[in-house]
Amino acid sequence: MRILLMGAKGMLGSDMLRHWKPGELIPADSSEADIRDLSQVRALVSRSRPDWIVLAAAYTDVDGSERNRELAFAVNAAGAENVSRVAAENEARLFYISTDYIFDGNSSRAYEPGDVIHPLNVYGASKAAGEAAVQRHARQWCIARTSWLFGAFGNSFPEKILRAAEARPELTVVSDQVGSPTFTVDLAAAIVQLIQSDARGIIHITNSGSCSWYEFAREVLRQAHRDSVRVRPITTSEAARPAVRPRYSILSPTSLNQRGITMRGWKEAVADYLKDLRQAGKLT
Repeated sequence: MRILLMGAKGMLGSDMLRHWKPGELIPADSSEADIRDLSQVRALVSRSRPDWIVLAAAYTDVDGSERNRELAFAVNAAGAENVSRVAAENEARLFYISTDYIFDGNSSRAYEPGDVIHPLNVYGASKAAGEAAVQRHARQWCIARTSWLFGAFGNSFPEKILRAAEARPELTVVSDQVGSPTFTVDLAAAIVQLIQSDARGIIHITNSGSCSWYEFAREVLRQAHRDSVRVRPITTSEAARPAVRPRYSILSPTSLNQRGITMRGWKEAVADYLKDLRQAGKLT
C-alpha cells in the first residue's frame, strides 16, 4: 500500500512519519505541491501513484484566518477540492483531517459525526467547506475530526505555556472553553489503523477525557515541574481574541470505538509529549 502524505512537515505529519514502514509513506509538503494549484497536485499524484492520500496540509491559524479569510478558504476549501478531484481522477482514497471548530459549541453532550455543523469562525467555516468538497468530489473518503492538537514538532499550546512560564511568574488562561486535547502521536497511530482497515465516513478522534484550556495549562506545568508558576483563569471575553471559539467542543469517541480503536487519556499523553520535547532539546 502506498500512502501520499500531504503536509508532511507539519506537527501531525511529522508524527505520522514515525508510524509507517519505510517505503509505504510518500511524504510531501508545499515545495512538492501547493494544494491551491490544481496542476501541481495532479503532477504530484501522478508521480506518486498512491492508494491513499492523507490531506494534513492546512492553514491552521485560527485568529489569522479572521484577518486572511481568502487565504484560509484558498487552502482549506479550494485546496481540499483540488486534492479531492485529483484523488477521484486517480482512483485513490482520501483521508481528510478536519476540526472540532466546525461546531458552534452549544451542545450539552459530546458531538457525534452526524450532528449539524455551524462554525463560529472563518477557520471553522473553511474546514467545513473542505469537508463538503471531499464528500462532493472524492469517490472513496474518510474524514477525521479532531481537536486541540499538541505535539513536539510544532508550535502547540503546551509549548507556548512552557515558554511563557519561563518568562513570567503568572499566566492567564481561558477557563470557559472545554474540549479534548489530542496528542499528534496518538492521532497518527489511529489514522494508520483506520487506513489499514480501509475506513470510510466521518470519524471523531481525540484523546479521552476533557478539560478547559486553564486545566490543560495547569496539568502541563504540573507534569513539567513548573507548577510554581501561577495560572489565573480568565473568561473568553477577557481574552479578547479575534476569532470566536466554541465554548464546548468535545467530540464523542463512539465512531472511533465502533471501529475497534480506543484512545488513552490526555493526561497520560501529556507525559509522553514532555518526553518528546526533552528528546528534541526543547525542554530541560
